[in-house]
Amino acid sequence: MTAASHSPPPRPSPSLAHPRHWLSWIGVGAIWLIARLPYRVLLALGGAAGHLAARTLRSRRRIAERNLAICFPELGEDARAALLEENLRDSGRMLAEFALAWMGTDRALARVPMTLDGLEHLEAAHRAGRGVLLVGAHFSHLELCARLVSQRLRIAGMYRVMDDPVFERAVLRARLRYAVTMFTKEAIRQTVRYLRDGGTIWYAPDQDMRGKDSVFVPFFGVPASTITATHHLARLGDAVVIPFFHRRLPGGGYALRLEAPLADFPSADPVADTARINQAIERMVREAPAQYLWIHKRFKTRPPGEPPIY
Repeated sequence: MTAASHSPPPRPSPSLAHPRHWLSWIGVGAIWLIARLPYRVLLALGGAAGHLAARTLRSRRRIAERNLAICFPELGEDARAALLEENLRDSGRMLAEFALAWMGTDRALARVPMTLDGLEHLEAAHRAGRGVLLVGAHFSHLELCARLVSQRLRIAGMYRVMDDPVFERAVLRARLRYAVTMFTKEAIRQTVRYLRDGGTIWYAPDQDMRGKDSVFVPFFGVPASTITATHHLARLGDAVVIPFFHRRLPGGGYALRLEAPLADFPSADPVADTARINQAIERMVREAPAQYLWIHKRFKTRPPGEPPIY
């Protein structure tokens, strides 16, 4: 796989026609139908779904509430409660935006308002013959903004394989409509080769993945288990690292921003580099805290001897 080629879509699998997969296929069909709704109707429906989920999915509500309490101790209780409610409503919008990203038509995506700043940073890297890591974060609209930015850039992505084979095939096929290719976290050699060929890869290293390649570095002042992959991919792939931020605007639409490449990155210290990545992501989150995925157990893995957070 080179930066100039496209991965073929996954081949049909007769085994996925088995009745045990029918419910999953119904789910895929429902996503396809939701993606046919007008953009503003889709967002309103997602917000309503988030409002309902906030009152039924109590475990996720508790996770988000705990995350906000430890990350924003400076906020009063009323302010944090308001942020929690908006964040949970935003989680519903996330489901609608995922549907649009995966199954929406090109015509529908072209009608979504979008601005993109900082493209000159990517162009300068490519003129220098460098690959680029676009480092983002798990905002509710990450998948939709990846597709929106692909209208202007040739990008690849990194992803985790889904447990359900029907959804894995459907979503991978959808992603390959707008991404040059998709790399699993195990495909390190292919990813490095793609970067060395001058390719651009988008990914978000801000979830608690656990494992030997993780270190504890601060995130909102709390030690967070964070993968060191950004350091290693930049070093092995001779790539520059560009923070990629996106936020949903109050009236709808999205503001996307490519920032200047991180200076002197990678260094000789993977822990220090990983801490810098968390600092960049924290700064992004503070710009749009209600749109971040606080329902994820970001601090599930704790340093030895530290009590659990959840």
